[in-house]
Amino acid sequence: MTAPVDPRTSWALPAPGTMAPVADPEPLVTRVLAPNPSPMTLDGTNTHLVGEPGSGQAVVVDPGPDDPRHLAAVEAALAARDARVVAVLVTHHHADHAEAALPWGRHFGAPVAAATGEVAGPGGRLLRAGERLQLAGTTLDVVPTPGHTADHLAFRLASGAVLVGDHVLGRGTSVVTHPEGDVLVYLESLRRVHDLGPSALYCGHGPELTTDSGAVLRFYLAHRAYREQQLLDALTEGPRTVEELVAVVYAAVPQAVWPAAAQSTRATLAKLVTEGRVEPDGDRVRLS
Repeated sequence: MTAPVDPRTSWALPAPGTMAPVADPEPLVTRVLAPNPSPMTLDGTNTHLVGEPGSGQAVVVDPGPDDPRHLAAVEAALAARDARVVAVLVTHHHADHAEAALPWGRHFGAPVAAATGEVAGPGGRLLRAGERLQLAGTTLDVVPTPGHTADHLAFRLASGAVLVGDHVLGRGTSVVTHPEGDVLVYLESLRRVHDLGPSALYCGHGPELTTDSGAVLRFYLAHRAYREQQLLDALTEGPRTVEELVAVVYAAVPQAVWPAAAQSTRATLAKLVTEGRVEPDGDRVRLS
């Protein structure tokens, strides 16, 4: 099986570490980059401000870390839009997206909305799949995208763009860990977003994807299928541990990311066990 080609390799995307701290990918949206870069967060968490220009209002999506520098940058972007915050939305519970949700909700005097009460907090709003939010002079459709986490949501904008959180990254592929993540439902979620025909993907980390969103989503699906086949091929030589599989499948990847690769491998193996294609063999797995 040939490795799928990432369509983004031919696009004029900013190099790692060179993303603009603030950008307006479309009139409805301003992106503010949080100062929390890391191997897992890429350039940092993207906080998005959404609102109809001239409405005087904005929704904060994924406030990110509770960092005073980031809050100051977001407030400057709000001032540039001449907008006040009317809601704080969160794609999922991971701290690099949700830590500032409740503090900022209090700071701005705005309700917090998310898929779980843990994130929305006391008096917060629990979002339902398929719900249409009428906020800041525009609409945001709540799209269920579990897989990376069970509570993950995306938000489809009136423009056709989708705020995808960690469901899709601007560079590389999203990690689905075990046992928190679920590869089977992640693949279903990828297809769900693909079927929306998004005009753009605004990711939780990395640059905006505006050239061919469908191609990126198809690559994500093909990449998962490729990794799965690599695991099955490696198991034809006999039972292996997760660590042994990682050393084979991710041999060309820096070892610094092998721990994350191990979690992704466990998640894929859980899918294969569910499908009856592999089975546990002590601390190893083998073909069924």
